[in-house]
Amino acid sequence: MSEETVKRGRFGRSSHRGVRQPDARSRRRTLRTLVTAVLVVLLVGVPAYAAWRVLFAAETDVSPGRSARIEIPEGASTGEIAKILSAAGVIDNSAMFRVRARIDGVDGELRSGVYNMSTGMDYDEVVEKLLKGPPIRYFTVTVPEGFTVEQIAARFEEQAHIPASEIVALGLGQAELFVPEHPYLSGVYNGSLEGYLFPKTYQVLQGSSATEVIEMMLDQFDAEIAAVDMTYPTSMGMTLHEIVTIASMIEREARLADERPLVSSVIYNRLAIGMYLETDATIEYVIKKNRPRLLNSDLEIDSPYNTYNNLGLPPGPIASPGLASLQAAVAPAGTDYIYYVLTGTDGSHTFCVTLEEFLVAKEKSREVTP
Repeated sequence: MSEETVKRGRFGRSSHRGVRQPDARSRRRTLRTLVTAVLVVLLVGVPAYAAWRVLFAAETDVSPGRSARIEIPEGASTGEIAKILSAAGVIDNSAMFRVRARIDGVDGELRSGVYNMSTGMDYDEVVEKLLKGPPIRYFTVTVPEGFTVEQIAARFEEQAHIPASEIVALGLGQAELFVPEHPYLSGVYNGSLEGYLFPKTYQVLQGSSATEVIEMMLDQFDAEIAAVDMTYPTSMGMTLHEIVTIASMIEREARLADERPLVSSVIYNRLAIGMYLETDATIEYVIKKNRPRLLNSDLEIDSPYNTYNNLGLPPGPIASPGLASLQAAVAPAGTDYIYYVLTGTDGSHTFCVTLEEFLVAKEKSREVTP
């Protein structure tokens, strides 16, 4: 992607030239010329006071050192730029700025964009900034653990102005586009990238495309998963896709960090005995709602993600798991638990071995989720 996010003004010269800065010689030349200009003004009959006001008097009464956000429109002339700077108090005198810019040979080299400056700046410092151009602009976007592709897309649209529809279109159906760089995506269910867009805080370059954002998140997933010990699941013949799927269920089910390995153990224990996983989060993924308590009709939804009616894991992840959930998915706690139920107002669960224990805990859970 290009980092050239701003364009030169209409008088801008070829971009292959380096940033030009006035040197001591040019400043001396400027001074001589200014003296000459004043003398000319005086010779043609303009009073000295008027000449002084034209070239030297401050045009705006602003205290120095205050921050000033300056926006130079594309195509602005040096004179227009000088007026913007003067109006904001960044420079004292627009006429002086125009004269010096022309004499120093930077007229037409000043670049458009948004700048952070301050009032009362030195001419050379202002010109240096305008020759270099505004800093590359980044947006900070934080993607929490447990977000779905659609939630991630909405977050990038809100905070980085990248259309959510474009991210959703790629993320929920076009995984094959990313297979060359990320082979593990080959054959994912319905071409979905669900679960692989790693949750993290990202710095997104202004103007980035949906494809570039997804590549960035997949690259982060690669970096994170490289630190996960896959020895245990590999010994059981499990695939990365299955691990990410388990991790996504843990992410959505466990509310406390120390319960992630316990939730993981329940999933593994149920898979081992051929028991329905009956995970509420997989139903919520289908209905796109987080309900305190699922309805009986919800449990009958016809979907491969319905783990109440389909044995084994759902066909793919249901959210983006963080590193802690990925680690829990490859290292479940050694327990005999096959049930858990939310019983604490802090989000804690009661884990059970027998159905009788579960029914008691379930009754207790009604105090938390009536």
